[in-house]
Parts: sequence; structure tokens; C-alpha cells
Amino acid sequence: MIDTTIFQNKTAVYYTLGCKLNFSETSTIGKILNEAGVRTARKGEKADICVINTCSVTETADKKCRQAIHRMIKNHPGAFVVVTGCYAQLKPENITQIEGVDLVLGAEQKKDILQFLGDLQKTGGEAHTSSLKDIRSFAPSCSRGDRTRFFLKVQDGCDYYCSYCTIPFARGRSRNGDIASLVKQVEEAVSEGGKEVVLTGVNIGDFGKTTGESFYELIQALDQVEGIERYRISSIEPNLLTDEIIEFVSQSQRFMPHFHIPLQSGSDEVLQLMKRRYDTALFASKIKKIKEVMPHAFIGVDVIVGTRGETNELFEEAYNFIAGLDVTQLHVFSYSERPGTQALKIDHVVNPKEKHERSQQLLNLSDEKIQAFYRQHIGKTMKVLLEKSKVGTSMHGFTDNYIKVEVDNHPEMDNTITNVTLGDFNEDKTALIGCF
Repeated sequence: MIDTTIFQNKTAVYYTLGCKLNFSETSTIGKILNEAGVRTARKGEKADICVINTCSVTETADKKCRQAIHRMIKNHPGAFVVVTGCYAQLKPENITQIEGVDLVLGAEQKKDILQFLGDLQKTGGEAHTSSLKDIRSFAPSCSRGDRTRFFLKVQDGCDYYCSYCTIPFARGRSRNGDIASLVKQVEEAVSEGGKEVVLTGVNIGDFGKTTGESFYELIQALDQVEGIERYRISSIEPNLLTDEIIEFVSQSQRFMPHFHIPLQSGSDEVLQLMKRRYDTALFASKIKKIKEVMPHAFIGVDVIVGTRGETNELFEEAYNFIAGLDVTQLHVFSYSERPGTQALKIDHVVNPKEKHERSQQLLNLSDEKIQAFYRQHIGKTMKVLLEKSKVGTSMHGFTDNYIKVEVDNHPEMDNTITNVTLGDFNEDKTALIGCF
């Protein structure tokens, strides 16, 4: 039994880097501490406990993690500093050497944070991590974001081992919660006023590995929960996005016409080097299927530029393929060398300048695509889930197909779904201006 009296009247501050899954898990850690008596520090208040949840998807992510740790130590002198997340699992020895860090928790340990806090005395960096084969448990998380939506963790880990990626080493094998428990968590979100739930995980299409269920069965069950107005499916692998799932979303009143599908490269040769489990023909067929049944669907696509082996010719091939896809937005990442990955054995290294130029080309293409998509909707009246904003600023919200809308601030309309007529772009072309 943990003595929680030490936590009474203590304050904590949280900082998260990386994906939606990390944000969900940080929120769960915050809930655990809150139930033990720790309150979240107010803005400008010096905290007793600092929790940094890290990412390690690129070398830049590692650098940002170290910067965040140093910043938290500086801003909260004397605080008990806890570092967890993917960077903590992969490089615990690097983090324990940072002066001011007290505790490093790996993927298997973060859900049990209370057991490792002790009496909150600063005695130097101590790491608790598990080997890859021992990362087995699934820690549930359905956490409210800082706006209107909840993030439901349905799956964790990955069995894919793409040649450029360290995430399977950081998060372990694919595993998931069962459908009944996930439905219950969504019902609890409804009781807290939740209107929208985002399904998160590392490889969510792989759902069911540990329970003998399927992702299709999961979304069917969630669709029956009364009170939730909107679900969004976060990133799902193209080879796991079945026609059955696409058809279901097209007919559902609750699952939104919004997909996020990692492509990574538009060159079949590069996809093979990456050890991806599909080719461009399969990817194109998925986009075609979505647009056939949901012409207004928003489709976001992840692309990595400058991977080892990506020659000028192969990039050109990839660019042309992506330019021809009827997708909405590109999320562009520059390839980063990750220790221990198979990609390091591939010849032909792309220099940083070339990576930057390729990235810029794709970002420009993304701007063209998303603005063209937005223009198609100007003049339409659509349902927008409005989000709380600061007094004196415009409110924002999203349509069912993820168009960002900017309206005059009406605080009483926070977390409500309202009919809004979409006008032209705002000044920086990041949203359409709407009116009631």
C-alpha cells in the first residue's frame, strides 16, 4: 500500500513531446497524481514535481527532449524531476546524467509512477526500465485534451520494425485493451461532457493482437455509445485500412470522414528499403476508395524525405506520385539517423541541404492541396465543434471533415456543435472565417 500523505498539497507541472498517444498518457499520469493529492501547478507557480513525457522519433526529437528537461529544471528549482516516454526507454543513461533529474521511468513503469516517487527527496538520477521482451502490459488511458476532445488509447506497441524506426524498441510488442473496457471508458467520457473522441495508439489497425478482436469490431462497438457525437481515427497503416472499415465510416453518423494514413514515400523502391508492408498501387487504391464513398473526406498523409537510398530520381518519382493523389494535407518529416536501425546499412546518404529542399517542395505542395480543399467548401453551411478560447480572441473549431473554422468569440458556445456558414480564408490562410 502506497502512503499518499507525502503527496498532499504538492504541486506538479507536466510537459509532453511527440504524438497524441503521449499526450493521452501524460494526462493519465496527471490523473494518477491528482487522485493521490497532487494538484496541477498554476501558471507561474513553482512546482514540487515535474513530469516530462518524451519522444524519440527523430534526432531532433531527442534534442528537444533534452532542452525541455533542462528548461523544466531551471524553471522549477528544487522540484523532483521525472522523465518518461520513448526517449527515456531508449536512452535512460543519457537522461540520468542530466543534473537535476531524479527519476527515469521506462514504458512498463510509467503507469506505476506512484510506486517510484518515494518521499520525493532529490538523491540523484535513478532509472527504472524494462528490456524489450518485458514490455507487455497495456495501460488504459482516456484523457481529455486541453480543448474539447478526449483521446482514447486503444493499442500500444508495434510489430512492424520498419528499417528507419525505433518505436518498437521504445514501446514493445503490439498489445491492446479489450473492446468492453474501451466502451466503458468512452461512456465515462460522455459523463464528463465529451463530444469527440480520437482513437490513438502506435499501430491502431493492428488492434486485437492480445484479445482476439479486431479494429473493425472495435469501431462497430464504439459507434453504439450514446452521447458521443464524433470519433476520429488517428494514423492507420494503409495495409490495415480495409474497405470494410472505409465503408463503415462512410455510413456512420459518429465516425468522421477524416483519415490520417502514413505513406512515408511515393517510390516503391524506397518503400522496400523502408520495409513498409504495401506499395504505391495499394496506397492509391485506398485513397480512391475513400473518395468514391466520401468525396468530402479529409485525408492527411505522412511523408519522410531524405531517407537513405532516396536518390534524386526516386524523390522525383515520389513527388509526382504524391502530387497526383487526391489527398488534403502532407505531414512532412526529414529522415533522421536512429542508432540500431537497419536503415544505417543502406548506401546513399542524402545531405542536409538536399533534405531541406525536398521537405520544402512537399510542404509547398501540401499548402496547395489543403487550400484547394478548403476552397471547395466556401459558402457551405457545416456543423462545427467549437473550442474554448481566450477572451478577446476568435474561437476556433472543426467541421466533421476537419476544416478549421474561425468565428467570433461566444464563450457560452464552447464544446457545442453549431451550424456555421463558411466564408473566405483568414489572414494567414490557416482557417476559414465562419458566421452563424
